[in-house]
Amino acid sequence: MRHTKGVYPGTFDPVTYGHIDLIKRALGIFDEVVVAVAHHSTEKSPLFTVKERVDFLKEATRGLPGVTVSEFEGLIVEYARKIGASAMIRGVRMISDFEYEFQMALTNRKLADDVETLFLMPHESYSYLSSRLIKEIARLRGDVSAFVPGPVWNAIQKKFK
Repeated sequence: MRHTKGVYPGTFDPVTYGHIDLIKRALGIFDEVVVAVAHHSTEKSPLFTVKERVDFLKEATRGLPGVTVSEFEGLIVEYARKIGASAMIRGVRMISDFEYEFQMALTNRKLADDVETLFLMPHESYSYLSSRLIKEIARLRGDVSAFVPGPVWNAIQKKFK
């Protein structure tokens, strides 16, 4: 019997219910889903450290068998190969996401044609959620508790006291 493993990479700064939804959807396709938190980011100053983001994800996925959470540095395709993942999972919310994700998928295919990219759409109730938007609302002292797990909401409140 073949064991399938997918990797879901991202910065997850912060993790949202949209991310959790995609992890659950990926579990319907793969035997194992590795949620991989990126060290590097295009953002100059992430809200949470890598360790905090890993801890939030571990807490949020605790009851989901088949999910592991790790961190990685460097190219995601190299990390996927290292852990034996056959595919990368990418979330696509809107058409604007697709253009960027498609370009990245084609580039990754050139780098590692043995690692597929699988695009998943979140449930429509999460299609507007983004970590960037959540941080923007939080910086303006808005309540984002409906968008993130409880421990993340508590940490956000402490950051913006």
